[in-house]
Amino acid sequence: MDYKKAGVDIEAGYKSVELMKKHVKETLRPEVMGGLGGFSGAFSMEAFKKMENPVLLSGTDGCGTKVKLAFLMDKHDTIGIDAVAMCVNDVACAGGEPLFFLDYIACGKNYPEKIAEIVKGVAEGCKQAGCALIGGETAEHPGLMPEDEYDLAGFSVGVADAKDIITGETIQDGDVLVGIASSGVHSNGFSLVRKVFEMTRESLDTYYDELGTTLGEALIKPTIIYVKALKAIKDAGVTVKGCSHITGGGFYENIPRMLPDGIRAVVKKDSYEVPAIFKLMQKKGDIAEEMMYNTFNMGLGMVLAVDAKDVDSTIAAIESAGEKAFVVGHCTKGEKGVTLC
Repeated sequence: MDYKKAGVDIEAGYKSVELMKKHVKETLRPEVMGGLGGFSGAFSMEAFKKMENPVLLSGTDGCGTKVKLAFLMDKHDTIGIDAVAMCVNDVACAGGEPLFFLDYIACGKNYPEKIAEIVKGVAEGCKQAGCALIGGETAEHPGLMPEDEYDLAGFSVGVADAKDIITGETIQDGDVLVGIASSGVHSNGFSLVRKVFEMTRESLDTYYDELGTTLGEALIKPTIIYVKALKAIKDAGVTVKGCSHITGGGFYENIPRMLPDGIRAVVKKDSYEVPAIFKLMQKKGDIAEEMMYNTFNMGLGMVLAVDAKDVDSTIAAIESAGEKAFVVGHCTKGEKGVTLC
């Protein structure tokens, strides 16, 4: 008996590392010290020594059951973008610049080419966020997970000067809410998605006119990484007073997280076009509208609160970063929470 016969193939692990190296190298920043394969990742603090009061920000998350979609479609090169997005968007939401990222892949069996495809997506997400992929782990779990399945999670660290951290404390009556468009469902609510749609290859390969693509392609679109858009706003001289990353819990849970006591957000549902995938899902699943807004991003991946005088500059900055933005509401005095009208 040996480790390979017990279900863990060390040689496959070595091959995975060799295949992923080229993708990892593309993400490296000047501050990265050492190479891939060490026991820890090293990152120089030179990047933020000149800040008045540097504060480290961190975020960790996974892709939830969206990985099931990747299994069914046998498409593994974008799920890594989702993993990065879920972490770095949270860091950026607080005003931070993501510095580096580490991933963790747990699998039933290590298929090196598949693992390399997953890491390719992670590396692409890191490039979009401007952060370095400085380490990770691929763990085989024979007997615990099916051989053809895996789970993917990650961890990001960023930095911000204390004076630039977005806390929401200064949001006041009259501030304007600006929404940044999502690419679709992103990485939340897939347990409900998988109940609405039949999760078979035939179903996922079905073309829908209203989607302009197959169901599978619409659902697997990776989460948008908003780091560049938020940096563009900062570079334009705009102070973002509050920022909500619209993830699990939708509007009702996430928007209030940026609000101070005594301030209520008012969001106008007709201020932008809700993407077709959400309309299709609501119709096919007979899902109440409130549940839709309490589960999904409904077409807005980020919601920002800015001073009314900064609205035009904010939207222009977001669009310069290649994203779409809308004025979606305002803040008013009232019980902390959100009103959809």
